[in-house]
Amino acid sequence: MRVLLTGAAGFLGQHTRVRLTAVAGHEVVPVGRDAWSLLPDLLVDVDAVIHVAGVNRGSDDQVEHGNVILAQELTAALPQARQLRHLVFANSIQSGTDSPYGRGKARAAELLGTSARSLGASFADVHLPNLFGEHGRPDYNSFVATFVAAVLAGRAPDVVDRPIELLHVQGAAEALIDGLDSATGTYAPTGTWTSVGTVLRKLQTYASLYANGDIPPLLDDLDVDLFNTLRAALFPDHYPLPLPVRADQRGNLVETVRSHGGAGQTFVSTTRPGVTRGEHFHLRKVERFVVLSGSASIRLRKMFDDQVVTFDVAGDQPCIVDMPTSWAHSIANTGDSDLTTLFWTNELFDPQAPDTYPEPVGQPAEAREQVQA
Repeated sequence: MRVLLTGAAGFLGQHTRVRLTAVAGHEVVPVGRDAWSLLPDLLVDVDAVIHVAGVNRGSDDQVEHGNVILAQELTAALPQARQLRHLVFANSIQSGTDSPYGRGKARAAELLGTSARSLGASFADVHLPNLFGEHGRPDYNSFVATFVAAVLAGRAPDVVDRPIELLHVQGAAEALIDGLDSATGTYAPTGTWTSVGTVLRKLQTYASLYANGDIPPLLDDLDVDLFNTLRAALFPDHYPLPLPVRADQRGNLVETVRSHGGAGQTFVSTTRPGVTRGEHFHLRKVERFVVLSGSASIRLRKMFDDQVVTFDVAGDQPCIVDMPTSWAHSIANTGDSDLTTLFWTNELFDPQAPDTYPEPVGQPAEAREQVQA
């Protein structure tokens, strides 16, 4: 399908766009603030709309009426989508509560649902809990992002501990995409129950261990998602991370992966001179590169961005470069002899669910989509 995605440059919108590109095979029409006035033109020939754009900061009036105004402007333009089949709304579990945000989201859902019915399209009203994940803005998107920034700065934030349900932003993106195949109705994806204090303690442990490259205990999905959130905030300034070489008369020893209580898979590859491996990205996998011999160029690019980050590394000075999620990456042999590289991932490779999606590092996906936004 041809899917128009509002709020595509925001936290949830960016993750939804990455997932649409990775697993859904849909053509995406990304719409941000700069293209909002072009909605009537962009909606032509669209099969579905995922409405993520919203207002959650500002005065009470801005929050309440801002969400309603966005819905009004979208519904006014929707008749231009003459083949519209599905409308999906990124709503909140706060919808309908007696708060500016809750009232605004509830009214927006009413407007969108009415418009979808009038156009003969399905309407999926997706109520999302508290979201967190990679590249969230501190003091804006999530208390988790705020905690990550504080922990990495060596600060101890004030905490009022309470139970909380957390959903990783990729889980929210998955729920929104599932809405494209759903009948009209209200859907409420579930997250993981934890507590605010538990999240802070986990992040403090992760930061302490990872300062030297150790992998913290990744015992469940929440651990992996919180660790990936922390790693994203460290990239790229934290890398490459030098590894100590222990030498004696017998030779050298380098501890490339020290994992505290987690599973994983290690493999070694050789790469001929001039050959490049990779050119893909992951949504949740933790992946480590350590060059053991030879020289290499490790290149990474965040999805839908133009800037390429490059690390030139060599086996005589072993170091860690860990791949952040949603960044296309590659490793190229830049020497005259074979390159030997150790790779480690936190999970066993599953051919049925490899979490590996082709994407050239040197070609942003905008060029492939050929969509004006």
